[in-house]
Amino acid sequence: MLTRRKLLSLAAAAGLTACARPEPEPAAPETPAAPQYPPVPDFYHAITDEPHPVPAVPDGSLAPEYWRQEVTNPWPEHPRGTIVIDPNDALLHFVESPERAMRYGVSVGAAGFDWEGTARLQFTREWPVWKVPESMILRRPELEPYSVANGGMDPGPDNPMGARALYLFQDGVDTLYRIHGDASPWELGRAVSSGCIRMLNQDVIDLNDRSVHGAAVIVLPSQKPELLTSVY
Repeated sequence: MLTRRKLLSLAAAAGLTACARPEPEPAAPETPAAPQYPPVPDFYHAITDEPHPVPAVPDGSLAPEYWRQEVTNPWPEHPRGTIVIDPNDALLHFVESPERAMRYGVSVGAAGFDWEGTARLQFTREWPVWKVPESMILRRPELEPYSVANGGMDPGPDNPMGARALYLFQDGVDTLYRIHGDASPWELGRAVSSGCIRMLNQDVIDLNDRSVHGAAVIVLPSQKPELLTSVY
């Protein structure tokens, strides 16, 4: 039987429960702060004497390890002009001498992981036309206006080949492997869905100026990230 005293005790307990402080909500995970990078070197400023504008690389947008820089040559056995691409590390080296090489940060598109070996730098193009192969048009029919038969996409800021392109051949056959411009600074060092080896326009212009016709281009073995597919 509930006595008056028990009822009062239960009421007091209920009151304590109702007024108890609720359990605190778990704290939301903190969003990592964006990396703070130093201002870029002057050679990443805007280029104004090209047929099409080359915007400046924004200060703070590019990690210093991907800046264009002269380094100790990791491949001293190769002659000047040799280009060595490491897709996994997203780095390209241009051999200057047995002692020194110019290193560039790159981004690697899906096609950039699909070929490896030693090719020949057959030719380069300034502000190249982009001619979309039939295999790509099958995936993206909207690119039909830029097919080989239709003459491709005119050079300019909207052309995904950028300011320069270097074309690689093996035994006289086009490998369809390209080193080209139009990368954004935020994608350097990463695997991206588009293109082969993408460089900042400032860097691909510099590489083009240094390049040696007929030189070897060595693409090191790499592992393509899962689920990475070509967009173009």
